[in-house]
Amino acid sequence: MEMGRTKDTACLLGELEEILEASFDGIMVTDGNGNCLMANSSYTRNTGIRRDEIVGHNMRELINPVWMKRSIALDVIENGCAMSMEHDTQNGNHISVTGTPIFDEKNEVKRVVVNTRDISEINHLKLKLGEAQAMEKLYLKSMGIHRELIDIDNDTVVINNRMRDIYEVAKRVSTYNTTVLITGESGTGKELVARYIHKEDKSRCDKPMVVINCGAIPANLLESELFGYVEGAFTGAIRGGKKGLFEEADRGVIFLDEIGEMELSLQVKLLRVLESRKIMRIGQREEIPIDVRIIAATNRDLEREVREGRFRDDLYYRLNVVSLKVPPLRERIDEVVPLATKFVNQFNTLYGQKKKLTYSLIKELERYEWPGNIRELKNVIENLVVVSDDDYLYGDTLPWRKKQKAVWYGEQTLKEAVETFEKDFLIKAREKWKTTERMAEALEVNQSTISRKLNKYGI
Repeated sequence: MEMGRTKDTACLLGELEEILEASFDGIMVTDGNGNCLMANSSYTRNTGIRRDEIVGHNMRELINPVWMKRSIALDVIENGCAMSMEHDTQNGNHISVTGTPIFDEKNEVKRVVVNTRDISEINHLKLKLGEAQAMEKLYLKSMGIHRELIDIDNDTVVINNRMRDIYEVAKRVSTYNTTVLITGESGTGKELVARYIHKEDKSRCDKPMVVINCGAIPANLLESELFGYVEGAFTGAIRGGKKGLFEEADRGVIFLDEIGEMELSLQVKLLRVLESRKIMRIGQREEIPIDVRIIAATNRDLEREVREGRFRDDLYYRLNVVSLKVPPLRERIDEVVPLATKFVNQFNTLYGQKKKLTYSLIKELERYEWPGNIRELKNVIENLVVVSDDDYLYGDTLPWRKKQKAVWYGEQTLKEAVETFEKDFLIKAREKWKTTERMAEALEVNQSTISRKLNKYGI
């Protein structure tokens, strides 16, 4: 009878061990003194501690200042109650640990059952959920902003306070037939401001706005383009002559873009037009009255151009009746998201796509300096929509990220340069493979190495 009971007990213990071994959660059991009695495979997988390193050992032997600063089993024994904590393990996992005491008849702790669960993936999913929610907020904010925008055209977003001030001044001056000079870097949207003035000018909005880039036309042809010519004025002149752009813009607006590129000899003739409101075709003696509003723009510092003798001071003062300076995109980062959203929607419609911005891409766009301003942003978004083979647009697909293959790290030591490269490399790897496990597999190193380096660089 006794032998039968022993056999039954052995079978029961065997089944219990199989059940514990099959558990997805890590399970480790200690006695009341902190000596480890058993640990299943899930526990060793979660913690990175081998069975022979823990079973038969006291938990105090494992405590160290790097990856096990405290033992939940010892805490439970000391406090006499269930306790929980989160813990970064030596193999790079982030685990949730719970210790539960079992008491004897004297109400003293005789066993501690420790449960562990790897929550690295859960935290990663929380991070992705947080990014998705942040992205949703950005989209909603962008949509709300679009409903409040000044209605200008498809390439314009006015959110930044400085830009709002510019467009408010533009709206006020639109009611006066005065000359406006718009300055700012290339690609900031100077022509858009000029078009807004034309649109808001009720006396001219139904008449043409003629645009000419003074830097794109050779100097010897610019005069004939602006003022026209009569038949036979020069070799190659067409029969009957030709109207100039000033005449084409009569009763409307002429926009002289890149006015700083105009040669001094032609500046004199433009000044004459501004003062007399009359033009003279090449080869013609009589003047033709015109009713044209003049808006000029430049990416040059015209005051410096005047000081250095490359631009006439009298023309500068005649143009600079009202001056509007458009700030670069890097000084209006709050407009990057709605602009990017608008451009994605435009190009999705144009190319029949359904591409979407991601949080990582938005953050990268907001960090970039944008030397080409809005024009560059629009070109970048078009490139991403056309080239990307994914419906989601990521930061690592940006053109400047692809060019960062060879980087000079300046006045750094070799160690500092290696660390700089390693950090940049790990940032890109984290964006691509997401989890430390997948990173370790792709880069052919231990997961603990990846986790240690991510912690080192604060990634």
